Formats: sequence, C-alpha cells, structure tokens
Amino acid sequence: MAKRYWYVVITYIIMQFSGFVFAPLLYLLTPLGQMQASIYWSIFSFIAALAIVLLLLRPDMKTTPHRNAASAGEIVLWSIAGLFMAYFANYIATMIETYVLGITPGSENTQMIMDITRTVPFFVIVTAIVAPILEEIVFRKIIFGELYKRMGFFLAAAISAFVFGIIHGEPEHILIYASIGFVFAFLYVKTKRIIVPIIAHMVMNSISVIIQLLLDPERIEQMMKQLEQMQMILIGG
Repeated sequence: MAKRYWYVVITYIIMQFSGFVFAPLLYLLTPLGQMQASIYWSIFSFIAALAIVLLLLRPDMKTTPHRNAASAGEIVLWSIAGLFMAYFANYIATMIETYVLGITPGSENTQMIMDITRTVPFFVIVTAIVAPILEEIVFRKIIFGELYKRMGFFLAAAISAFVFGIIHGEPEHILIYASIGFVFAFLYVKTKRIIVPIIAHMVMNSISVIIQLLLDPERIEQMMKQLEQMQMILIGG
C-alpha cells in the first residue's frame, strides 16, 4: 500500500480518538459546556482531517482516470441508482436482523448524531458532507481498494464493511453496515470513480438527517411501529 494511504488511515484514526484528549482541554480553556466542547472539537477534527487527507491524496487527483471509468453522465446515473440500492440493501439487512437474528431495530449511533445536530446545527456539515467523504476514501478507496487487489470482491467488501461497522461502535448492526458497504464497494468497482459512492453516501446521510430533523421523535417512533406492523403482515407474522 502506498505510504500516503497509510498516512490517510493514521489521520483518520487520530481524528477518531483525538476527542478523548482535546475535548476536555477545550472545555477547560473555554466557556463552552462539556458536551458543546466535545461537539465543537468533533467538527474541527473532522474538517481538519478532511483537509489533511485531500492534501495527501493530491497525487491521486492528478492521475489520469481509468480508461473504463464512468463519464459525468454515468456518475450521476450510478449515484442515483446506488442510493436506491443502498436503501434496498439496508431494508433487507434490517429485516434479517429483526426477524431472523432478533436484534432490536434502531441505531444508537444515528440517535446520538441527531441529538448532537439538534444541539449544534452546524454539525450537519459533518454528517452530510465531511464524514461521507472521509469514510468512502478510507473504507472504500483505501481499505477495500487495497484488499480487492489481493482477493475477491466478496471477501474484500466483507472485511472493509466489518471495519466500517466496528468504527461506528455498533457491532450488533454489522449486517446493516456490511450491506451498505457492499453496495458502495460495488459502485466503486463498477464506475472506477470514488466520487460515486461518496455522492450516494452523502445523499443518504442528508436524507436521514433532514427527515429526523423535520419530524419530532414521537412521530418517528410512531412511524417505526407502523412500519413494523406492516412488515409483520407482509411476512405473515
């Protein structure tokens, strides 16, 4: 693996754990509350990490695209198709987790992000733009891309998706993260353009944030219960 890719992964890891050290310092040195200090440090660290990663990947940006890489029009089409594919994969994985594995639906990670966004609305920039770019570069371009050179698609996608799920702190929902990871990996391989899974990921996150910000928690819970009832009818429960 190229040295700059190692630096990208190290930058991402440092960003993930930097809050343990610098958020408390920010809290001590500023009038911010403890939670606000943690949120503002997360915003800063994500944006700083993205800037560093893009600087490290300048050589990649200057290289000639693969001869079979998707055109501008194909990028748009595959991004739209990929969004629907990701939602479908997410739905199937959720059904398996709920009715086969007995895992309670719902993501604590998503709920935490929404709580943070309601506290500091600017955090939506991280959720909708910065995080998807970083995650697709790290998990699809680098981890999956390097593994794919050495093994088949399925195993490379599975390993990268597993790491993707672990980083999000929800191993119980590894199947959901894996299903989405498989779709994004497929988009990357199919189009030879990392921008395609980035766009699909950004739009997916943005839709999730917008829906949850527009609806109050009670309404979301009611809709989830209605959806579960419909699912039980469809599967004959």
